[in-house]
Parts: sequence; C-alpha cells; structure tokens
Amino acid sequence: MIDLRAARADPEAFRAAVARKSAAAAEAFEELLAADERWRELVPQVDELRGRQKLKGKPTPEQVEELKQVKEELRRLEEELATAAAQRDELLQKVPNPPHESVPDEMEDDAEGKIARVVGEPPDLASARDHLELGRIEMERGARLSGSRFGYIVGDAALLTLALYRWALDRVVAQGFQAVIPPVLAREEAMYGTGFFPAERFEIYEIVDEGLFLTGTSEVALAGLHMGEILDADELPLRYTAFSTNFRREAGAAGRDTRGMFRVHQFNKVEMFCYLRPEESWEEHERLLAIEESLASELGLPYRVVNIAASELSAAAAKRYDLEAWFPSQQRYRELTSASNTTDYQSRRLGIRYRANGGTEYAHTLNGTAVTDRWALAVVENFQNEDGSVTVPPPLVEFGAPPTLG
Repeated sequence: MIDLRAARADPEAFRAAVARKSAAAAEAFEELLAADERWRELVPQVDELRGRQKLKGKPTPEQVEELKQVKEELRRLEEELATAAAQRDELLQKVPNPPHESVPDEMEDDAEGKIARVVGEPPDLASARDHLELGRIEMERGARLSGSRFGYIVGDAALLTLALYRWALDRVVAQGFQAVIPPVLAREEAMYGTGFFPAERFEIYEIVDEGLFLTGTSEVALAGLHMGEILDADELPLRYTAFSTNFRREAGAAGRDTRGMFRVHQFNKVEMFCYLRPEESWEEHERLLAIEESLASELGLPYRVVNIAASELSAAAAKRYDLEAWFPSQQRYRELTSASNTTDYQSRRLGIRYRANGGTEYAHTLNGTAVTDRWALAVVENFQNEDGSVTVPPPLVEFGAPPTLG
C-alpha cells in the first residue's frame, strides 16, 4: 500500500501520479483522502470524550447524569471511528503504487511503452515454422487430460526446456542469489500483500475448501518468505531465485495466442526477488534488467527492452521493464521477461521492515523473471534451420539439452 502520511503531506503530487495509472485509481485515491479526513476528525472527538470520563473523587448526581450522556455519545463516535478506519483501510488496498517519474505515459509502435533499445538481428528465414512444428508439444492430448490451454512438452523439447531452468539458475546464483524451491499454494493475505488481489483475483485458481490459491508466479512465495518480519539492516540486500510451476486462468485473454504453448494455464519459471534498503532499489532495478539481458545475449536471442507505460503497470509496480524476444512465426517481439520495482508497496502490506536509525523502516522489494517455458519457444523458432531442425545454443547443451532438435 502507499505511504498514507506521505500522501497527506503532498496530496497533489500523489493525485497526479496515481492518475497516470488509471481514472479508477485516481477516484480511489480521492475516496481514500476523504475517508482519512473523516477518521482524523473523529480521533480528537473520541479522545476528548474519553478524557471527560475520568473524574477525581466521587461524582455528584449531576456528573453521573453527564457521564451517562458522555458514554452514549462516546459509544456512537467510537462506532463511527471504527467504520471510518475500516473504510480507509479498504480504500488503501485499492490505491496503486504511484509510477516513477521515469515511466512513460505514451506507447510506441506495438509495444506497451517506450522502446529503450533493440539488440540483435532477427534471423533471415525464407519460411518460419512455429514451435509446434519444431518440437514435440502435445496440445490435443493435453486438452484431453486437463482442458484447453494445457499441453505436454515431450522428448528433446522437454530436455531443452529443463536445461533452460538449470542454466538460468546457475547464472543467477552466480550473481549472488540464493536458490529456492517454494510452495505454490498461498493464503489470501499473501495474495493481497503482493498486490495481486484485488486487481487480478479473476486470474487466480482457488482451492476453495482450503482457503488457498495457486500462485501465478513465485514472486508471491518469495515476498511471503519474510512476511511479518523485522530484518537486521546488515542482512540486506537479500536476493533469492526460485524455480516453480505456476498457474493462471488467463481469463482476460480469450481468443489471444490460443495456438500452442504461448499462453497457457500452467507453466514453469525461474524468478528473481530482492529485498533492499530504499536508497538502493533503483540501482538494483537496472541490475535485474542487466541480468535478464545477459541471459538473452548469452543464447543469442534478438530482443528489445520496453519501459512499460504507466497505464499498463500492475497495482504494485512503480516501474517495469519488459524484455521481448523476436518470434519469427509471428514476425513480432513478444514478452520473455519483466523486471519490476515495487518500492515499499508490498512490504507495507506484508509488514516487512528492517532496523534502521534506532527504529524500523519498510524494505523495498523487486522482482524479475529469469526464464519461463516461453524461452524454449523463442529458442526453437530463432535457431531453426531450413530443413525444420533446430540448432540448440551451446550453453544449453552444457546443461543437458540435445545439440539439435528434429
């Protein structure tokens, strides 16, 4: 959630920043300010009535009667105060993290923001095949088992995909991240705490009888790792990288990318997650992006970096970069990874602080994708040969991928 004290101190700046995300966000912020003002009006009134209840010595009959009236008025105002506090807290959950000043408002070409750079040349192919033609991916059999948008990755394609995860983990651990295999079921408070609820609740699978949710990213588990904790300042920065299977309903994507494994309900991912002091988080954001770019460059994938527009940011993100790879079969760049700085938005909701200056402060949290299943699709499409075979990049062969597919 946002820092309410900072919003009170400079409401105009917050109002302008939040409005860049959406009109709904701006409306929620105005409602929050009104609810907070009502709460602050009631607090001194309640305190004054509580003070009037404290008398020295035995009260007179007149004082007894006055105390009855004070008690009744106090009961009414305490109910109003509790209602105002609940309304304020509910509205706090709806106001998104304001975008950073470096986030653009406009979008460029087919991107969801401003294109920062383009790296590498797309392959020159006479006729580009897509991933279903280049590796054994069983969508019809997956649909028979689990329904639409589920698939099997089989044989050499599976070995290639597994090699991607192990290669990415190796490279990210070498950058100082601790490897984690996390739970993929989380309680509702963790989903709210990371900002996925309420905005993206429709995308999440729920285990109704258990009060648990299948996570769409291990960001939830890694943020929850230190939920409710006060960390020592010398522990920071903390950097984790997790491998997990993830689940998304893709409820808002009807009719989009329905062919193959591009947009499915179940997928695997290696995620990066960092806890830092506030003054270090923007440099760390650039570092996360640099790691993602180094992975794409090591494999030789052509890509571009997009600074995502304010209107396209999640509730939690103050800034996000997407790294998009070229997909020959689609003749366009598509998202491979993202890197987001959520500043203190998640840590306030999850109660993650660190000791500093004789007190405590909220840590900043960041997240970034290392690889997903989609990387395997990008690899087979960009390194396909005219005869339909695929020459696998050497780094993946070192981690168990076959030298060629097909």
